[in-house]
Amino acid sequence: MSRKPSAFASVSRRTLVIAITVVVTLLATLVVGGEAYARHRLAGCISDQFEQEMGSTIDVGFGFKPLLISLVDGKISSVSVDSEGDKFGPAVGMVVHAKFDDLEFADNGGGTVGSSSADVTWSNDGIKQTLGDLVTGVRSSSATNMLTLDVLGGLAQLQVQPVVRNGAVEIETKSARLLGIGMPTDLVQGIVELFSQSLQSYPMGLKPTEIKVTDNGIDVELAGGRTELPANQGNSEMSC
Repeated sequence: MSRKPSAFASVSRRTLVIAITVVVTLLATLVVGGEAYARHRLAGCISDQFEQEMGSTIDVGFGFKPLLISLVDGKISSVSVDSEGDKFGPAVGMVVHAKFDDLEFADNGGGTVGSSSADVTWSNDGIKQTLGDLVTGVRSSSATNMLTLDVLGGLAQLQVQPVVRNGAVEIETKSARLLGIGMPTDLVQGIVELFSQSLQSYPMGLKPTEIKVTDNGIDVELAGGRTELPANQGNSEMSC
């Protein structure tokens, strides 16, 4: 003889299902909210630290590791950084796309980066601004791998080629002509030295590994090893 389930048992099952649904929803909300908070906090922390070195406002992106875990263990698998208008040493107008791997943060807001890589784009206009009033125009050619600098209002042309040697950029003078004759050595040397100095200073321990001349300027590839992150300066609220 069959027995019908009691009304009490049916109500109990419905109550259990509702309770489980509510708990799961609350947990999901907490996880999503916590992850959003972690991303906001760590993005602020990293932006504050990296902007000290890169000199401009940056956009920060993260790897696949949930940042709630990173907030607890102080480790981030990877961070991507995009910035425009950076000034490294004398150079102005550089655009940077960088990736930093294996980050670890200390209690004081500092930390370390395990390794890094970056692509830097420097436009002809940025080069002209950096080299000052003597240089009135900059043209670049991917075909010749050289840049032509118009000097003294175009009365003189200086052709140079950037190369990477022993982890540093060198600027080689290929030709220097003023109204068909040679340019003064001091003038050439001053321009070339400033050009070279503008390609020596990079943030976060990055060093040049390759340089290419494009039709729009220069592209520099950088790489770095283990590097110390500076502690936040006077911003304890954004400590990682």
